[in-house]
Parts: sequence; C-alpha cells; structure tokens
Amino acid sequence: MNRRRLLQGAAVIACAGSAVSAWAQPARAAGRNAVVAQIIDVSNEQQDISKDFLIGSRAAWQDINARGGVRGRTVQHLSLEIDGTPASLRAALAQIRENTACVAICGTASDPLAGQLVGLLQAEKFDIAHVAPWLQNSSIGVDDRTFPIFATRQEQIGHALRSLTVMGVSDLAAVYASQSEYTLYREDVERTAASMNLKLKSFPATGDLKALGQRLDQNTSAIVLFVGGTPELVQFTQGLDKQARQRYVIALADVNLQTMVQMGGSRLTPVIATQAVPTVNNTKVAVVRAYRETLAKLFDEPPTPLSLAGFIAARYSFEVLRDIEGPLTRANTLTAFQRRFDVDVGGYRVSFNQQRRGSSYVTQSMLATDGRLIG
Repeated sequence: MNRRRLLQGAAVIACAGSAVSAWAQPARAAGRNAVVAQIIDVSNEQQDISKDFLIGSRAAWQDINARGGVRGRTVQHLSLEIDGTPASLRAALAQIRENTACVAICGTASDPLAGQLVGLLQAEKFDIAHVAPWLQNSSIGVDDRTFPIFATRQEQIGHALRSLTVMGVSDLAAVYASQSEYTLYREDVERTAASMNLKLKSFPATGDLKALGQRLDQNTSAIVLFVGGTPELVQFTQGLDKQARQRYVIALADVNLQTMVQMGGSRLTPVIATQAVPTVNNTKVAVVRAYRETLAKLFDEPPTPLSLAGFIAARYSFEVLRDIEGPLTRANTLTAFQRRFDVDVGGYRVSFNQQRRGSSYVTQSMLATDGRLIG
C-alpha cells in the first residue's frame, strides 16, 4: 500500500489548503476567462482513483489552453480537493457558487462523491452543469444538471460476465472490500446477477481480505466479482494464492492492474478488469493517441485507464463549450449541455440514452498468471 500511504500524506496538505481557500478567498467577479471546477475526494479510500482522474483532466485542460482555449480564451481549471465528508463537499460547492466565473463542474471523482454531489445539487437547487462525473452507480438517478458519459458498474459487470455465461457459468461470488462498498453497490450487483440468471453469493467486508481469500471453500464459485480498490484487491488475491482451487477474479474500472502488479498482487490468480474507456495502449483511437502524447509531454506519470477517463471528461466538456453561442455564462453552459447532442471525442462517442447516460462503452484487460497484461 505504499502508493496510497504516500498519496495520503499529500492529501492531508491538499485538504488543508483547499479548506483555507474555500473560506478565505472572496467571491470573484465574472472575468474574461471561464472557470471549470473539478471536485475530487482525496480521502484514504478514494485517492487512488481521484488522483489519476485529476492528472488526466489537468493534462487535457493544459493542452486545450495551449492550443487557444475556448474561442481564444483560457479556461481556468480549478481543482478542489475534499476529504470525503459532507461538510467538505458543501464547502467546496459554496466556493463554486460564489465564484461567478465558474460555468461548470467537470470530472467529479470518485463514485461516492459523484453520487453525493448529484443529490446536493438537487437539494440546493443549484443550476450548474455537472459534467462527466465518475458516476459508476446505476442506482443514482440523474436530473437535468448532471451529464454522466461513462458506463455504469452494472454495464461493466454485464460485459465481463457475458462471455462466461455463454461458457456455462451459472453462479457468482461477490466480494466487497468494505462495508461502504457493500452498502452502496450491493443493489447494482444483485440486479445484474438476476438479469443474467446467475446464482449469487455475497461476502460483505470482514476487515481482513487476505483471510477471506484464504477461506473461500469449494462450494464457492470459481468466478469472483471484486468490488473495491486496487490495494484491497492485492490483499484479497494474496489470500487466494493459498488455495488449491483455481479462481478467476473480475474487478471493475476503479482498479489499476499495473499498480496491482507493482504492489505485489497475486500472479497465480487471473484477474479481469473492466474499463469504461478504450484501452490505454490502443493508439488506433485518436483520443488515446492525444492522451498519451499530452501526458508524456506534461507529466511524469504512466498512462492509466482512470487518467484517460479524466482526459476524456475534460475533452468532452471542451467540445460542448466551444460550440456555445454568446458569452460563456453558467446559464448558457447548462443550457448547452441540456441539449445532449451526440459528441465524438476522438473516437469515444457520447450519445445519451433515455436514462440520461452518455455511453455504455466497456473494454476489459486481463492480468494473466505469467504477469502479462492482455487487452
């Protein structure tokens, strides 16, 4: 868990700085350049996801501004880091409300934070565009303020299990990394399993994921859906190494397989991870090429699916912003996103359905037992 601990130390400083800026800075008058805010959760449980998502978004906005911004005007990318508490989210939203130059919120991460923000915008009747959040929970209903563009957890699970059901798999084990994940996502998982006629056995968090991996018995399905982050998955697969029975683990888009290998995750258990974006090595897709080139130029960071998602979130927002006629105001921006036009972001297509979701695009990668990452 070295990476998470290092990030946690940085997050304490960042949260302190954000809290000061939220209360100490006066509200800004609307100026020449528009502001796009990004709220990210840097709590210990969510920072692995949020930091990668922020890096991708930051790279995209820097590149956009280097190429002339929106109609020749720079877009200020304002990142607000919170500690995952409702109070810190309300403080961040208050800062956005007071900053009249802020026309949209883009790329909210992580999933629990995105869901909380959907509800808070509704409760406070705050009319601002909430664009491309990392909203994985399909149980969260969205209104005319929120515009999710990534596939839900339910769609990811369905994609990963579809080929297995064709092969005759009839049961599934679901392991949750924490009580929070169990509370938030159990409904998603149960609904997906029922729709595919799979017999489901759930394992709520026990506090010791390695021990849980060790004690799964022969009556437990060989296919295990893991709902949680990368460090927790590392612990769980290390426990599975002690078992004689071969297991196959399905992880979702919050997991980074490259980081899992670096942290000492099992190489004896094949792990399949879904992604809500194209694979990061698929340079045939224009947005992936642009992402890799921009990331290499601006940051000393490896390409990851989550930072690619952050990059796509910013690029989608830019595509809508540049087509707005008249001044970039909060009201004009919300109206433009509410039209929900189809947008092609360098080969990643956003086309909203009746549930107001912009994409069901899912890919997957597999970490084989020999350590190779297969797209």
